[in-house]
Amino acid sequence: MDTLRIRGGRPLVGSIPIAGAKNSVLALLPATLLAEASCTIENVPAIRDVKVLVDLLRRLGAEVAMEGTTLRVDTARVVNRPMIDSGVRSLRASAYLMGALLGRFGEAVVGLPGGCNLGSRPIDQHLKGFESLGATISQRAGAIHLKAARLRGTRIYLDVVSVGATINIMLAAVLAEGVTVIENAATEPEIVDVATFLNGMGARIQGAGTDVIRIRGRSPLNACRHAIIPDRMEAGTYMIAAAATGGEVRVDHVIPLHLEPVSAKLREMGVFVTEGDESVTVKGTDPLLPVDIKTQPYPGFPTDLQSPFTALLTQAKGTSLIIENIYEERLKHVLELNRMGARIRTDGRMALIEGGTPLYGMRVRAMDPRAGAALVVAGLIAEGETAITDIHQIDRSYERIDQKLRQLGADVWRE
Repeated sequence: MDTLRIRGGRPLVGSIPIAGAKNSVLALLPATLLAEASCTIENVPAIRDVKVLVDLLRRLGAEVAMEGTTLRVDTARVVNRPMIDSGVRSLRASAYLMGALLGRFGEAVVGLPGGCNLGSRPIDQHLKGFESLGATISQRAGAIHLKAARLRGTRIYLDVVSVGATINIMLAAVLAEGVTVIENAATEPEIVDVATFLNGMGARIQGAGTDVIRIRGRSPLNACRHAIIPDRMEAGTYMIAAAATGGEVRVDHVIPLHLEPVSAKLREMGVFVTEGDESVTVKGTDPLLPVDIKTQPYPGFPTDLQSPFTALLTQAKGTSLIIENIYEERLKHVLELNRMGARIRTDGRMALIEGGTPLYGMRVRAMDPRAGAALVVAGLIAEGETAITDIHQIDRSYERIDQKLRQLGADVWRE
């Protein structure tokens, strides 16, 4: 396995382009299964999870071709077969194969999805939605078996706000008979992006981006061309890294509104944040002020940026509090940060950070993509050299992170 090495102490300076959103593309690729045609997706990020999902589509019979950042997916000859191998178990987004295959074929057998170990991440709301649409569900030998003679639109209330369940129900419902209404739906920008893609294929979805989504089923769906929205998590990570190193970075090809939760917290810390039409510029300041953060569904502060923000808060002059409301295991990066010299105490989902402490480079491990991002931020500000192992985790979500950091002046390399 590769190791990412960082010599800290250099401020990040310059501009960096942001790739397409991981949390969109991992839903858009399964969505192509709903049309017996060729779809073109632009602005596809070069990340590990995309490669895994492309392989799963090919095993279903899809023809997939990549040219630069453009992906063409022809699903005309797709065959419905059980998807229960290690690729499925390694990727949380493989759950979207359930909704897509159920919608197109009326039947699906998909292994229980894997991905990041962030504690309990049940798919009960996904299954509730499928059952409401008319599917029968059973679980055997570590796989979910779904079958429906006919999917019929209905009203579905999600007990908890879930991005995954909202998208999966949308995928199953676009080919169902009648009207489906999803209440208490997630409102993330990636939901809107998926709905825009499906509507481009001929689906009839209204209300995406609000907590009530209406889907009028129709068949068939057609080919379309779609450009993915920018990845707000990648953009936010570079914004945080710029503030942590006292640098000045312009993140390009972004939608500033999507970044407002992190922009607001950076401003609260005293960091200068300037928004352009499709860019955000972050300029570090000294001293950094402590802030409190509670992760929430969009438009609240995103859980995916809590980890790198924790690394930033170790440099604030005072005490900060983080409350993680989404995933109970999303504070695992704290142990590694403390080994680097941070002073962070945890209690369940809470972390109390005594800031203003120097960090020191050492060998640490990326336990998931966002924990890895936290260690990258820590390594950039640490004294000496930091070696981050298991960087395949970082590569799952961040496109060529070492190259992009070098573009900003960081002393970073793989070995």
